[in-house]
Amino acid sequence: MIGQMRTGMMSKRLAVPVAILGLALLASCSSNRNKGDVTGSIPGTNRPLEQMSQPELASVARSVGDRYAKNPKDRTAALQYATLLRMTGKSAQALAVMQQTAILNPSDREVLAAYGKAQASAGQLEQALGTIARAQTPDRPDWKLKSAEGAILDQLGRSEEARAAYRDALDIKPNDPSVLSNLGMSYVLTRDLRMAETYMRSAIAQPGADSRVRQNLALVVGLQGRFQEAENIARQELTSEQANANMTYLKAMLAQDSNWKKLSSNDDGNTN
Repeated sequence: MIGQMRTGMMSKRLAVPVAILGLALLASCSSNRNKGDVTGSIPGTNRPLEQMSQPELASVARSVGDRYAKNPKDRTAALQYATLLRMTGKSAQALAVMQQTAILNPSDREVLAAYGKAQASAGQLEQALGTIARAQTPDRPDWKLKSAEGAILDQLGRSEEARAAYRDALDIKPNDPSVLSNLGMSYVLTRDLRMAETYMRSAIAQPGADSRVRQNLALVVGLQGRFQEAENIARQELTSEQANANMTYLKAMLAQDSNWKKLSSNDDGNTN
């Protein structure tokens, strides 16, 4: 889920970044959402990473970490390990892994993209933008890097620039569900929930939409107070325990934030 990287927002966004971060961890999703992450199944695992609990992710991280320790030059192991470290909240360690990997692979665009995401996750937002820009090539623009750029710009509170980057990504890769989802999350961060839901529903209708896209839709629906509908969406891929935890967290967040509460009360949906 892309919201996991949304820190450092302007004050007008209130508790949104922290709340989305918490929801992302409870759902075992990978926010801030973003593109080029090592997702899906890793050899030796029995289901996609985004559907695993935190203890399961930690176990996989130890296994992949052992493989990386035996050969730090193993690019694939490094990318997988850094992703797992970020998914388990170890941003500083993920950054160290990707820093070393970027030194070994200075012109590898996927490595540089992952390095930029690791920098952003560790709070080095301006540095992350520079890394992503270094990975991009004007004559062969990469839609994944454009989407990653958008996620970082959103973290910096530069919403209009972020959305322009997402739209550039969609020009290159039309209707990509991950980019549409990120664009939707950008509108969440400025509290335009109806626009956010429009993009989320478009994202989930695309071939290749994964669990993280569906969980982002559940988040947007829940933020509008339609908790039963959100829970039904979440339960399609999460365990009952995870879905219940997400709804409990979301209700608590809305109860503490009067502005979000006003938004949800204006919605015509179920407010159970």
